[in-house]
Amino acid sequence: MIPQIYIGLMSGTSMDGVDVVLVDFSDGSPNVLATHDEPIPSGLLTHLHRLADPKVGDINLLGECDRASGELFATAVNNLVEKTNWDREQVIAIGSHGQTVRHMPNLPYPFSLQIGDASTIAVQTQIDTVADFRRKDIALGGQGAPLVPAFHRAMFGSNQKDRVILNIGGIANITCLAKDGTTSGFDTGPGNTLLDLWYSQHHETNFDKSGLWGATGEVNNNLLTRMLSHPYFAMSAPKSTGRELFNASWLNQHLSHFPAIRPQDVQATLAQLTAQSIALDILTLSETTDIFVCGGGLFNDDVINKLQQLLPKCTIQSTAVIGIEPQWVEAIAFAWLAFCFVNKQSSNLPAVTGAKKAAILGAFYPAI
Repeated sequence: MIPQIYIGLMSGTSMDGVDVVLVDFSDGSPNVLATHDEPIPSGLLTHLHRLADPKVGDINLLGECDRASGELFATAVNNLVEKTNWDREQVIAIGSHGQTVRHMPNLPYPFSLQIGDASTIAVQTQIDTVADFRRKDIALGGQGAPLVPAFHRAMFGSNQKDRVILNIGGIANITCLAKDGTTSGFDTGPGNTLLDLWYSQHHETNFDKSGLWGATGEVNNNLLTRMLSHPYFAMSAPKSTGRELFNASWLNQHLSHFPAIRPQDVQATLAQLTAQSIALDILTLSETTDIFVCGGGLFNDDVINKLQQLLPKCTIQSTAVIGIEPQWVEAIAFAWLAFCFVNKQSSNLPAVTGAKKAAILGAFYPAI
């Protein structure tokens, strides 16, 4: 069997590092050969957070971060390759998601902007690179997100029972895999992004490990109700969102009405917001479905416990149970998207994104 080796690159909304995977698709399912997590340098991270602020329109900063992110992604790939016995010439292509700095699907001219110069990645790794996966879907009238449901269907679909794949990254999204082959999916709202933001304002580290701090707080139901009243949560699919909406300004606007609330109670309420916005959407589909979770939010026990309380008849498990370790699902998905591009296979789902038709996603950046 001829190896079908691809590399997937993923840096998500939470900006907690660059995930890189080396994957062989030769037997139709991903065989993960190696993984690597590359930290984002603090200076670049500060710039990326600033750039993701909707009030910032600094073109010079955008250009510099684009190049700097490209170099970071190239370094991540090179560090992965050095850990393995695989020759980089055996890698057919890199699939790079890029770093999302603006996602505006509802403007008169909608767009989604991911930076991380793919030409820089290709040149510095000497591996052909596929990137810019969202633009074609948007050109076809879609939102360009979420893109992973097609991968979820290919890898996790079952003809025996309905399943929900839940990714809790910076933003949470669900993919509903009906046993009859029907697939739907959308962003439910904030995942880790507000939790990490609030936690980092009160601690030396950037995230609440295992949700321990949040678990010490009490949910403020008035604050929760106020946040859940935002129109996004009542929108019908297709829908997608990001830091452009759920950010520090959004949170502080709500907190201004609760000046005496304890910090740990805010954290508990944000965990409940993540869990409840997910649960409300899942309950519109089924009360008894099997839920398989991936993304960093799986490791926040407070969020998962709250979610289980809201969905007592559902089973909630890691995607590891059905074949893929949860922390690498999205990086593998972008390796798969590169595989689809090279093999001229469509990789969006119009029912999910709202695009007029299925299409081959991505743009090609040769190494030479």
